[in-house]
Amino acid sequence: MKCFLYCRKSSEDEERQVLSIESQRRELERNLATRGDIEIVRVFEESKSAASPGRPIFDEMIERVERHEAVAIAAWAPDRLARNSIDGGRIVYLMDRGVLLDLKFATYTFENNPQGKFMLQIMFGQSKYYSDALSENVKRGNRTKLENGWRPNLAPLGYLNDRATKTTVPDPLHFPLIRRMFELMLTGHTPRQIALIARDEWGFRTPKRRKIGGAPLAMSSVYKILGNPFYAGVIVWDGQTYPGKHEPIVTLAEFERVQGRLHRRDVIRPQRHTFAFTGMIRCSGCGHLITAQHNTNRYGRRYIYYHCVNRRLGPRCREPAVEARKLDAQIEAFLSTLAIEPRMETWLLQELATARDHALEMARAQALSLEASIRDTKAQLGELTGLRLRNLLSDEEYLAKRQELQTKELLLRERLSSLEGGDSCIKPLAGAISFSKQAVEWFRQGRMTEKRLILETVASNLTLGGGKLNIQAAKPFTVIADLATCPSLLAAIDDVQTFSGEAPSIDIKAILSKAFAEEPRGEKIKEKLEELGALFTPEIPKPERRRRAA
Repeated sequence: MKCFLYCRKSSEDEERQVLSIESQRRELERNLATRGDIEIVRVFEESKSAASPGRPIFDEMIERVERHEAVAIAAWAPDRLARNSIDGGRIVYLMDRGVLLDLKFATYTFENNPQGKFMLQIMFGQSKYYSDALSENVKRGNRTKLENGWRPNLAPLGYLNDRATKTTVPDPLHFPLIRRMFELMLTGHTPRQIALIARDEWGFRTPKRRKIGGAPLAMSSVYKILGNPFYAGVIVWDGQTYPGKHEPIVTLAEFERVQGRLHRRDVIRPQRHTFAFTGMIRCSGCGHLITAQHNTNRYGRRYIYYHCVNRRLGPRCREPAVEARKLDAQIEAFLSTLAIEPRMETWLLQELATARDHALEMARAQALSLEASIRDTKAQLGELTGLRLRNLLSDEEYLAKRQELQTKELLLRERLSSLEGGDSCIKPLAGAISFSKQAVEWFRQGRMTEKRLILETVASNLTLGGGKLNIQAAKPFTVIADLATCPSLLAAIDDVQTFSGEAPSIDIKAILSKAFAEEPRGEKIKEKLEELGALFTPEIPKPERRRRAA
């Protein structure tokens, strides 16, 4: 008989009751060794309370039993398997189904029959009652201790639990240091400065308890200490407040002053500002985001600076800050590289117009061809029905041929419905070409939101390092700029004969369409181009075209 061995301790702490698991395993192996018909397949050990369902190792063992990897379970006692109704019911239900054939206990004799399962359920119920009663007793004891002015469980940093008197006493090592932290906060220091002083000057380390502790204070720990009312002689437990009898570190008045400084209750918060490029650029040195702030020089003039957000405890990022005007100048210089020479723009737009007309003509031709094929397929279906009525085809031949023709008609109609009336990339490509020419002017006259939209449209992978903004252009704009500086196309613009000889060898529509289609942000760029056009078109009127004389 294949058997699983399950050993559990009631506490999840790794230092408490470790020997109990070892003793459980030794006793069970010793008892089962005398049984020649039992084979221990695997041993499961777990340090988790069984008062509520959700034990991972226990659940794994039950799943393996359901896969018939074992037919018996051995444990020290029934309460080691379950102390809640769900886990106990799962075990009994497995025995009712015949998946689990036997249970072995070192302190309890179990027989797999109705009386044995009845007694097992009673044992599980007794275990649950013990857990519930223990929980109520602990809560009642905590309430009594709180009413007497003492905090249950582990004392906060700066205090120790006196096991003899069951009270909380000051820690001779950390108590004066915690007091000094509150004094520094009251004299105008910030939590960051206090954390640095505690780490570098005092060598402050948290007390080592079991396998945790012994590390410097983090910023979050400093905030927790300064915001804990326990240090002012007040115990907050389950949403209720109790007066404590322990020695306080600060008075309530001092504690309230510290909270006022922490939450800036006596200081009017400065108005939040919005900046054009925050959240878009990353620091090339440490990879953190770039933020911005207002600074005022000695002459009273205000500037906007962009800098790394790395303000963690310890050394800061060494990358210098960049003034907003210099950053705008770098972005304008990048946008100017995307500008297309007017004659080149005219030629590109003409090529796109030609490609659009050709695409429309091809789409109409394909639509006519597909419609003719659909009509022909319908005619064949009509003829097929006539052949069947004249008994020239059997039922099997008729059904097979009809299914083939109906499938063909569905495919043709699907192809016709998916056929576009032209190239969908031509319109956004034309917008990208026109935008690249006007981007610098739009950026100069735009507000913060419009500048941000322009940069999001044309750029990606923005990094700031050494005071220089590194920009990678989005692929459609990179290809447009490359085509604008292509030597063969420049020759075509300068010389009409060269243009007429070399233009047919360059498929401008295919190049740009491919570039736009391969760009992952293609759909977003289309939307941004339309949004930019709606923003700036009314403000920058286009020159009127002269009508040609009839």
